[in-house]
Amino acid sequence: MPKLHVKKGDLVQVIAGKDKGAKGRIIAAFPREDRVVVEGVNLIKKHSKVTHQGPRGAKEGGVQTMEAPIHVSNVKKLKDDEKPENKPAKKAEKKADETGEDS
Repeated sequence: MPKLHVKKGDLVQVIAGKDKGAKGRIIAAFPREDRVVVEGVNLIKKHSKVTHQGPRGAKEGGVQTMEAPIHVSNVKKLKDDEKPENKPAKKAEKKADETGEDS
């Protein structure tokens, strides 16, 4: 499976296409197709019929606006100001905490 230079949740900027210059977070990544879905970029309108086959009965119909995938080569990863705080502790720190030693 190919590897992408970005992943879900990364902040990216579009560098080519009709939405050039737009910034947003990656909602979904599709490595097999080399495509990503970026929040607020490449918006399309999708028409849907009213159906009665859902688990709870009728599904609403109408026109929905949603993001379509764009090629991964058209996005550039940006530095993110928010650092994830839920990183796992390093092994050395964990072992010291478990044994009760001060280091």
